[in-house]
Amino acid sequence: MAKSTAVKRARRTLVWLLVIFIALAGVNTAGAIWGGGTFTPKLALDLEGGTEIILAPKTGGAAVSDEQVSQAVAIIRQRVDASGVSEAQISTQGGQNIVVSIPGTPDDATLARIEASAKLDFRAVLVSTTADVPTTTPTPGLDATPTVAPTNASDLNYITPALEDQFLNIDCTSTAATDAGQAPADQPLVACGEDGAKYILGPVEVAGDTISNATSGVAQTSSGASTGQYVVNIFFNEQGTSEFASVTTRLSGLTGAQNQFAIVLDGKVISAPRTLAVITNGQPQISGNFDAASSKTLADQLKFGALPISFVVQSQNTISATLGSTQLISGLIAGLIGLILVVLYSIAQYRVLGAVTIASLVVAAAATYLVVDLLSWRAGYRLSLAGVAGLIVAIGITADSFIVYFERIRDELRDGRGLESSVQAGWKRAIRTIFASDLINLMAAVVLYIVAVGSVKGFALTLGLTTIIDIVVVMMFTHPVMTLLAELPYFRDGHKTSGLDPRQLGAVYRGRAQFKTPTAAVPRSKQESAGREAARRQTIAERRAAGASTLVIDPPAETETPTRSKGKDS
Repeated sequence: MAKSTAVKRARRTLVWLLVIFIALAGVNTAGAIWGGGTFTPKLALDLEGGTEIILAPKTGGAAVSDEQVSQAVAIIRQRVDASGVSEAQISTQGGQNIVVSIPGTPDDATLARIEASAKLDFRAVLVSTTADVPTTTPTPGLDATPTVAPTNASDLNYITPALEDQFLNIDCTSTAATDAGQAPADQPLVACGEDGAKYILGPVEVAGDTISNATSGVAQTSSGASTGQYVVNIFFNEQGTSEFASVTTRLSGLTGAQNQFAIVLDGKVISAPRTLAVITNGQPQISGNFDAASSKTLADQLKFGALPISFVVQSQNTISATLGSTQLISGLIAGLIGLILVVLYSIAQYRVLGAVTIASLVVAAAATYLVVDLLSWRAGYRLSLAGVAGLIVAIGITADSFIVYFERIRDELRDGRGLESSVQAGWKRAIRTIFASDLINLMAAVVLYIVAVGSVKGFALTLGLTTIIDIVVVMMFTHPVMTLLAELPYFRDGHKTSGLDPRQLGAVYRGRAQFKTPTAAVPRSKQESAGREAARRQTIAERRAAGASTLVIDPPAETETPTRSKGKDS
């Protein structure tokens, strides 16, 4: 009954594995036909080439420190990663410029994330109106100094004749509009919005670097019910919480445009929400005409937009692959050689049983390909040469799991068990070792992915992915297949080419000072070797029980054949 249950469980597991493969293949096919995906994984910068963007700092002649450049590189990398671009390379050039290299041809939204990576500020709105093309030209020589000193950032005394003239005559479609938004933090400015409005803004009251986090999602009521409206949630640090509480305390008592605060990024107002209440907990929520995409974009801009200095795009060029198809083919050939060596070793060591290893490697390779292709479509993952190296290393990891399992089965056969019980008992012993080994590999991959940057992340990702797939394959394919093969007479009866012939495995220690008597078919040299192995494996208690004598296995006594005398019987 137990044997029948094991066989049924094995067949059921294989059916579920087939369902998983059909689902993965179906999702990838649907993505390739209708979702903009492909049947092959996308390649990274080193194998395909891409776009190079050089950003130059806008400092007005002031010096740029290494700390500012390093901080800008880190923030731009976060913004690029948030856009779903994988395997991008971000570095410095000449101590000031930042070089952003993106695989393939980036879309407009990704380019906008990089090119609009200026300093983020919160300013009070003084005046706003719908933008239109000016019909007059700015009047030079107007007074730019307030006649009455403003008392706070919402004071309309900031609006001087020069500022009003600039506001009336600014063209929001020109580059001058962006330049106008680069005003000192303690001065008002004129800026244009992405929604077709133009603003006169007060001085900076809350800096963008006080934002600790920003998220997007669907708003919920106090009872936990969804409202169906997308919102952006902002989380300030301690300094930002105090500053924002002071701003909202003042703005909540004002009306009209002065009730708004503007979020300014790269000289443009990306949002100008109204202040409906005093917010003292440092967690404001912005609502409006958002959808899932626009709310996420604003959240990413708030989270990753606070650069210490502003940048301008100096150049944008298409670059060729740094390695190209030749290195990819070389890497694949190296992997093929490793695979062939594993196959040859499996056949030499396990004979026909090695076919299970080959089949398991094929299943693992197919699963890895489907998952990598799915990640390439849905998560923007790109396969680099470092990622290919991770896949090659996985061949050894996968083969190691099979070797551990097969050797445990052989140990059980040497101990005198039948094949069916040896498969189940060997699996219980092997799975602990396989889990321990794969867990160490997975931990190393996770740590490497967290601390590394660039293409090294690709290696860590493929290493961790193939380690998980190894566990899935050995549990859902290798063990069920071995359970079914144990029912076949060819393997169950221990055919000499099956790799599971107990007679060829020799006699070894069975436990509790008992030894299996070797048959005459086993060569004497192998018997002596088995005897030494048996003596070595004894525990201290068993040696004491056996006394001082050395435990050996003697060959079977030869039976003498009586010979008939040549003379007569007397």
